[in-house]
Amino acid sequence: MMDTNKSDTSNHNCVSTTHLGNLESPAISAVMFSAGVLGNLIALVLLERRRRGNRGNISLFFILVTGLVITDLVGTCMISPVVLVSYAKRRTLINLNLCNYFAFAMTFFSLATMMVLFAMALERALAIGYPYFYEKFIKKRCGIITFPVIYSFCIVFCLFPLIGFGEFIQYCPGTWCFINMRGQKKDGYISNVYSMLYATLLLILIIAVLTCNLIVIVSLIRMHKRQKSRRIGSLMNSKQERISMSEEIDHLILLSIMTIAFIVCSVPFT
Repeated sequence: MMDTNKSDTSNHNCVSTTHLGNLESPAISAVMFSAGVLGNLIALVLLERRRRGNRGNISLFFILVTGLVITDLVGTCMISPVVLVSYAKRRTLINLNLCNYFAFAMTFFSLATMMVLFAMALERALAIGYPYFYEKFIKKRCGIITFPVIYSFCIVFCLFPLIGFGEFIQYCPGTWCFINMRGQKKDGYISNVYSMLYATLLLILIIAVLTCNLIVIVSLIRMHKRQKSRRIGSLMNSKQERISMSEEIDHLILLSIMTIAFIVCSVPFT
């Protein structure tokens, strides 16, 4: 209990800290920044090769994956350099007048990334679980529309603390800012409505992604059982079904890995 109180006191003191301690090192931040940029650039190169290999015939899932990589790359380039500047000058984000910018960027890209992941999971769930609906109503242009809608919603939602609904504060060691999870002091009482809304929205997205992935798993199991129970028919149809099944399993594995990664990163805040 004593350790927890000390930690809370330390974080509270960091809200107004203006300079970093001499022992603070930028090594971890630099490694994470380098890995984030390099990983996303490699992903973009691989996606471009895949696009050329398919002669430009790309799927909606491909568009969403590419958008996810670009979103993450832009987020990394907008957030991590601020941390490195803070370390280089030994000054906190409050001192550099970058706290609100950093907190907004962090909340925006965290939420936008999770929403894009949900869009990918939903697209796969509809494509596998409800193929007739998918073929009739879901087109490639949905991918182009998806990103402006997601970005617009995230911008509006993440601007609330800057207009008085919620609050951004600095956290230890002073190189990052985020939503005030303790709550905002107003009129003699503490309100944590915005932080609860943000956490609830993330939780809903996590549950929705897991639900969509479950739908895909169940649908793939049913497809596999149908293939086994069906008598040997046309050899060409059998090959096409196996190829389709293999591609869907690849998509599911990719979604599962990303879902686990994002859940591990977002659950502590949620």
